[in-house]
Amino acid sequence: MFRPCIDLRDGKVVQIVGGTLGNDPVAVKTNFVSERPAAWFAELYKRDALTGGHVIMLGVGNEAAARSALAAYPGGLQIGGGVTAANAPDWLDAGASHVIVTSWVFRDGQVDRERLAELVKRIGKDRLVLDLSCRKRDGNYFVVTDRWQKFTDLILSATTLATFAESCAEFLIHAVDVEGLCRGIDGKLVSALGQWSTIPITYAGGANSLSDLETVARLGQGKVGLTIGSALDIFGGRGVRYADVVAFNRSALAQGKT
Repeated sequence: MFRPCIDLRDGKVVQIVGGTLGNDPVAVKTNFVSERPAAWFAELYKRDALTGGHVIMLGVGNEAAARSALAAYPGGLQIGGGVTAANAPDWLDAGASHVIVTSWVFRDGQVDRERLAELVKRIGKDRLVLDLSCRKRDGNYFVVTDRWQKFTDLILSATTLATFAESCAEFLIHAVDVEGLCRGIDGKLVSALGQWSTIPITYAGGANSLSDLETVARLGQGKVGLTIGSALDIFGGRGVRYADVVAFNRSALAQGKT
């Protein structure tokens, strides 16, 4: 299934090359900056009954835009970027269906089990999505945090996903090394996620054609949804028409596929 996104930087809807998102704003490579506000995209997704989408705040200065998107599609979008146990309830009250958390549950490259437990206690596992976005090193996929620049010691595996599935409803996983490049998905990673996970996953990274939706559905064994960013025409891309991904979802739902 296609899952929509709204990525925010400096209050504007953007598409970036994920691997360039560090502390130096000059070094960030941006593929697209929209003249339309975040709420416009949220209203579009609501109109077309797209579910499981997310709003990601890439740094500071994005809260107002994020809140406008959530208000435009209450209960229809997840929110991530700077979410903690302290502010998670507020984002849910603002209309988010789930909160997406990554860096806050890691400390010094390791999982902070106490923070994760605190978060689950505050909002419940059913409204928590864990972002386990990753980069490949030495043949393994390591979870990365802090704008995808810091490697943790956590390697994605069946055991890793099974353990975290006890504390959340879904996973969001960006393949950072191919994010925003429109050179194709990481099929090896998608296949592994389909084998390993027992809960839904949204995969993002590299999608450049409608056939990628079919490939992810097959390799992910029906458990992995796909976000398409830079290749999508509503984000200035030429590889995929938004109307086609909406039609894909409708067809899948009609056939009983989710």
